[in-house]
Amino acid sequence: MATRKVTKLPRSEREAERRKTILRAAVEVFSRKGYQGCRIADVAKEAGVAYGLVYHYFKDKDELLGSVFESGWSAFLSRVAAALSHESDFEAKVRSVVHVAFEAYRRDPRGVKVLILEVGRSPSGGAVNRGGAFTNVIELAAGVFAHAQQQGELPAHLEPKLAAALFFGSIEMALTLFVVGLLERRDDVLDRARDQVVETFLRGVEHARPSPGAAAVEANPSEAAPWTSAKSGTKSRVARRD
Repeated sequence: MATRKVTKLPRSEREAERRKTILRAAVEVFSRKGYQGCRIADVAKEAGVAYGLVYHYFKDKDELLGSVFESGWSAFLSRVAAALSHESDFEAKVRSVVHVAFEAYRRDPRGVKVLILEVGRSPSGGAVNRGGAFTNVIELAAGVFAHAQQQGELPAHLEPKLAAALFFGSIEMALTLFVVGLLERRDDVLDRARDQVVETFLRGVEHARPSPGAAAVEANPSEAAPWTSAKSGTKSRVARRD
């Protein structure tokens, strides 16, 4: 019987795959334990590699977190830029960016959790160049707002960079509600939250229109304010905290 020849990946590809495996493992561990509670040994165990191999690719935990951020953020920016390039009018561009952000969370909730909590809002993210990343995304969006002003789609008195900051701030805070468990991570709730962010940003709270057939975004019953009441006869679903 003929033996099957096993084709080995070139060294450079094997190195890239190992590095990617370690980065994914770091996301999983950072998401569960937080940056402060995570050890390099935890990442090595999650990745299924020797402890010393992690140090072969990353000199310390700070560099590992920075690489996680750079990988996730660059992928997000690329998808945002691609979405913007496929749309012509301003409203469609706004919708496409919000869609990209919510789909990123839907596909990889742990990765988004690390970006928001461990990098964006924790002192542990100090080794990451957050200022540069923030500047890049604001400049990208500000260009969209400025172009919309030139086309007469937006009032000329608005400051494009401030509008861009408010735009991405609303997206981040909406996703934070899911990350910390204040909204249930269900597809229907994600869809309604996505649409509410778009409508509220474009038209304001007083004039936001619901999408066809959409209901109000549901709060997680376990996190709801004490003066709210759940629907009778309805079994609450516990939010998944990843």
